[in-house]
Amino acid sequence: MWDFLRNGKLVTLMLGHLTVDSYVGVIPVLYPLLIGRFRLTLATVGLVSLAYSGMAAISQPLFGVIADRFGTRLTGVALAWTALTFALVGFVPSFPLLLVLACASGLGSGAFHPFGALDVRALLPAWRRSFGMSIYVTAGTVGVALGPLIGIGVLALFGIHGTGLLVIPGLVTGAYLLWRMRSGGRLAATAARAAAASTRAVPVFALAMVIGVMMSRSWTVSVFQAFTPTWYRQLGYGPEFYGPLATTLVLASAVGTVGCGSLADRYGRRTVILVTLVLSIPAILLYTMFPGPWAFGSAILIGVLAASTAPLMLLMAQQLMASRAGLASGLVMGLGFVTGAVGIPINGAIADAVGLQKSLMTQVVLVLATIVIAWFLPTETEMERYSEVVPSATPAIAN
Repeated sequence: MWDFLRNGKLVTLMLGHLTVDSYVGVIPVLYPLLIGRFRLTLATVGLVSLAYSGMAAISQPLFGVIADRFGTRLTGVALAWTALTFALVGFVPSFPLLLVLACASGLGSGAFHPFGALDVRALLPAWRRSFGMSIYVTAGTVGVALGPLIGIGVLALFGIHGTGLLVIPGLVTGAYLLWRMRSGGRLAATAARAAAASTRAVPVFALAMVIGVMMSRSWTVSVFQAFTPTWYRQLGYGPEFYGPLATTLVLASAVGTVGCGSLADRYGRRTVILVTLVLSIPAILLYTMFPGPWAFGSAILIGVLAASTAPLMLLMAQQLMASRAGLASGLVMGLGFVTGAVGIPINGAIADAVGLQKSLMTQVVLVLATIVIAWFLPTETEMERYSEVVPSATPAIAN
């Protein structure tokens, strides 16, 4: 790990990923202030998250295409745009304008993710890509976990106008990214020629299996993170219990991401993905059947197993679409975000009918279906046929 952390370029991108994802973690902390300011209902205030996450999700494939064609030297601009638009949220005079700003900020996040993923892929040696990408993704997970803490501190001191201070980390980190990527003047033509030179057809079936597993895993992770506080509140627990429990889910996913990345480099991605899927079934059953203090242990298992394979799916998609790695990044991450957002109301509707406990248990059915899909994932030997077919957009990172 220390070899990766001594890579200044990778650490810079990790810092950018942490920063951009911290903004989405601040949004729930804003809810009480927004409800009071604009007289919103719980359903209405939820549109803020939908606007941000929805725009980030649907725009990622488009920005992936842009990265493939013109390069990735504007990664810092994407981060700075996210910071600037998010900082204005506390100053808008109307709720419709607030939603417009949330969409605009999500657009910056949608640009950063495929740009950053493409940069990181090019920085890593092939034999350690799974572990390196896992470290990079973990930085984003840590950012999501830190977001509420940052938001609580700033908003407690300055009120809703404290969002203005949140522009500082985004602008500083974005400017540093731009400086590191300053030597990218000739990359557009190079990237365009590289994309046009590829004649290999995309393996559609294999790519569909990769995307299917990614969407399913995102659904499971999102549902447990979203409904754990509500479920435990219904059970009579206070925020001092379910708050740390929800945080445990997030932090465990960060640890699992790094661990599974290292295992994938040794045993292969398909093997690790299948094993984590199979082990997810008893973890989900333990978590849902035995609520209470011991749920912290099963929460760690769910976090480690359910969220840990996202970097592996991302790398597989990039390898399957070697000449369109930016588009692959946007498709996998964007569709994963969308499925997570859609899965929450679906499980919410199930919970209205049969209760939250049984609704969460239905994730076992989803995992079983995903095991079937994952069985058809390509092996490492098969993946080698698709790797490095045509160099994708060269990362614009200066030495």
